[in-house]
Amino acid sequence: METTRTNKQLLSKGLKTMGITLFLMFLGPTTLHIGFSNPDKPLYIPLIIAGVLICGTAIYFGFKGIQIVMKSLFETK
Repeated sequence: METTRTNKQLLSKGLKTMGITLFLMFLGPTTLHIGFSNPDKPLYIPLIIAGVLICGTAIYFGFKGIQIVMKSLFETK
């Protein structure tokens, strides 16, 4: 029976990815709020587009980070 060991390098990479996710999870909604609160400004549309893209990127990095952490914990060598 094979034992699984935590791949510490891969876990470190996954936790860094989750850190990026945490940063983007705050930046995206903040950007959207700033965009929606100023509809008469010239940067209204670009701020909303940037906010939506940042939120989408946060979701992607979140799934990717969880996948990397799970791989580091449960993959056999």
